[in-house]
Amino acid sequence: MTKPVLLVVLILIVGAIIFSAVGHRPAADTSAGGKDQKAAGGEKALTPPWPPATDQAIAVSKDLFAKNYYIVLDGSGSMKDQACSGNQSKMEAAKAALVAFSASVPADANLGLQVFDTRGVNEWLPLGTDNRQQFTRLVNDVQATGNTPLRDSVSRAYAKLVEQGRKQLGYGEYHLVIVTDGDANPGQDPTPAINRLLEESPVVLHTIGFCIGGNHSLNQAGRTVYKAADNPSALRQGLADVLAEAPQFSTVKFK
Repeated sequence: MTKPVLLVVLILIVGAIIFSAVGHRPAADTSAGGKDQKAAGGEKALTPPWPPATDQAIAVSKDLFAKNYYIVLDGSGSMKDQACSGNQSKMEAAKAALVAFSASVPADANLGLQVFDTRGVNEWLPLGTDNRQQFTRLVNDVQATGNTPLRDSVSRAYAKLVEQGRKQLGYGEYHLVIVTDGDANPGQDPTPAINRLLEESPVVLHTIGFCIGGNHSLNQAGRTVYKAADNPSALRQGLADVLAEAPQFSTVKFK
């Protein structure tokens, strides 16, 4: 075989090897929320895409880009105490601040309410827009009784935001706001539920905490947005900051 012919054969063999390697390389997942999809500003990618797929029929929201504020209010017995809440009980301070907060939520944003008290963890008001007066009435009806099932509360609240995310095809903003003193019942450590939420979703977790220490999973520097409710004015400011906080993720990239 002459040298020119041998050279051509070698080129063809090398080319075939390269083509085979490229042709069998897994394609990068560039779908919204895929594992190779980066959030704005280089934040973590979400694996799997959010919200998770479902076989159930979904009624798509009319406003795909709506902001969502889902409030979880601690109605446990410890909220009757005055520690870290000025001259009134933690519950009284929380009620006044939440009423003021609801009046500031944009009219086109969705607002919802979950309460845990002596009756367990229950959604008192589903996410919606034309519900501010009802929100105020329900908040004022909350009594500080019962236990603190934080894990169940976080899990159920997150499930509601996932449901809303499916309706909005993953677009919009999602804020989970937990007002609590953070003293969970035995077996109700919320850490696994919180870490799941933070790792797989664009939901921004806000904690308005009454004397919650830095070793609590609701107060994770750089991961959760923690505001100390050491007095009524700090509590109100913490809730006001919820509306001003930029989302941690560009949620239009996830669907």
